[in-house]
Amino acid sequence: MIFKEFGKKENPTIILLHGGGLSWWMWKKQIEVLSRDYFVVTPILDGHGDDYDTDFVSIENSADKIIDYIKKTQKGKVFAIGGLSIGAQIVVEILSQESEITEFAVIESALVYPIKTITAFTVPMFNLFYGLIKMKWYARLQAKSLNVPTELFDYYFNDSSRMSKKSLINIAISNGNYSLPQTIDKSLVKTLVLVGGKELSIMKKSAIKLSKMLKHSTLKIIPNYTHGEISIIKPDNYFELFKTHIASV
Repeated sequence: MIFKEFGKKENPTIILLHGGGLSWWMWKKQIEVLSRDYFVVTPILDGHGDDYDTDFVSIENSADKIIDYIKKTQKGKVFAIGGLSIGAQIVVEILSQESEITEFAVIESALVYPIKTITAFTVPMFNLFYGLIKMKWYARLQAKSLNVPTELFDYYFNDSSRMSKKSLINIAISNGNYSLPQTIDKSLVKTLVLVGGKELSIMKKSAIKLSKMLKHSTLKIIPNYTHGEISIIKPDNYFELFKTHIASV
């Protein structure tokens, strides 16, 4: 796992975790704003971007690496942690293991209900379609489904075309099999739970369950937004939601 860092180290630290198939660059706009007042860390998850030669293992493994980074470089606590999709699931796992590792958290579109059929279809699907990841036309279809803006497509294509089949399979299995740890109810972190109003019903169901389990949380279902749109397409709105969240406490 590669930890990209922006801003002055003496400022409060914010960690932002990208979604599956993406990388640190999905946070470019937020970094530009937040790094003026915060030390922003954007881990590149194993198997993604410039860390393509390290296979992604699991959500739990990724959470362990980030916790280790926080303990070794941040004296065990940061100001805020945010994540999208599998990045959000990693945030959930971090909070379930370390109840006071951060003051604030923003969890966007974290699936916490296992999808039983995912394992049966994942391996055959990637065996069939893996060769297409190096094709631009296929990458454009995938980028559209992930709400990657046109100006970030080159980043996406460059990174997605390098991902190993093993990482893709492990990401899909870990994402689809992840269930909410019961220890999440011990979290003392002030958490904002976000989900788009146009996302799948299981994503909205997950957000509601998360908000109920996290004692110090606020749930926002954003009307007319699809998966990833809050942070990737509308970074200014994401920043405003973040700013309001940390100011409301």
